Amino acid sequence: MKLAILSRNAKLYSTQRLVQAGRERGHVVRVLDPLRCYMQIAPGQFLLRYKGKPLLGIDAVVPRIGASVTFYATAVLRQFELMGAYTPNGSDAVLRARDKLRCHQILAGEGLGLPVTVFGDNPDDTGDLLGMLGKPPHVIKLNEGTQGAGVILAENAGASRSVIEAFRGLYANFLVQEFIAEAKGADLRCFVVGDRVVASMRRQAGEGEFRSNLHRGGKASPVTLTEAETDTALRAAKAMGLGVAGVDLLRSKRGPLVLEVNSSPGLEGIEGATGVDVAGAIIDHVVAGARPRPTRRARPAAPARSRKKN
Repeated sequence: MKLAILSRNAKLYSTQRLVQAGRERGHVVRVLDPLRCYMQIAPGQFLLRYKGKPLLGIDAVVPRIGASVTFYATAVLRQFELMGAYTPNGSDAVLRARDKLRCHQILAGEGLGLPVTVFGDNPDDTGDLLGMLGKPPHVIKLNEGTQGAGVILAENAGASRSVIEAFRGLYANFLVQEFIAEAKGADLRCFVVGDRVVASMRRQAGEGEFRSNLHRGGKASPVTLTEAETDTALRAAKAMGLGVAGVDLLRSKRGPLVLEVNSSPGLEGIEGATGVDVAGAIIDHVVAGARPRPTRRARPAAPARSRKKN
């Protein structure tokens, strides 16, 4: 089977592991920089080219789409979908997950636990907006931030107002959420592949830090999920339409709360913490979902007809 990994950097751990897992299983795997893909769109005709050559015969695509290239890369992914390639994470699902506000609205609509979240635009409403949320501390986060970037903990109402004013001055979209103190700076990363949580780890924030992201100095260790946590992770991924997802949960007094659903979760931290071959699980899932393109067989020549003599 011919597989494509959409990734800006072929040297990244996650990209290399997916390539390795695919080739170990006998598949042809190619890494494609989405920004070097370009397309032609016409009625009933969808073409893709890469560095001057046509992209043909791709059976399945594994998207590894970073936040900075979301718009263009999802357009490329959509083009692959229209050309008949399978992907565990469709272009619309990636867009849903990348938008934190939309993601929270979808999850809340499914009845999943979340930190209480508020969102508003007009500065005149800031006081009432914070009143809807409750007493500080408050967590203020950019709507499309990743890896803990653009997430700030405001210890008091004055700090919340100052951060909100600063973000508005930058014309940034942001959310304000309640701070879950009982989580004690830890969250759970649940790696969902298909209908299973194939690996899970606990991430603990470093000293003096409330963000548990490994890119922010957090420490990872394997963890056993409760039945409720497993169910929440699977429901969250399904609600977002993702076949491969990193679902981040907080342990709270009212049960597991979904913090974020990531459509391009990294593999290095969770494979290192758990020893699970997550890349292999992803490739197996993708291959099972893809249908090999039928090969055209030459039609046998029609038997020659004998002519009757008069």
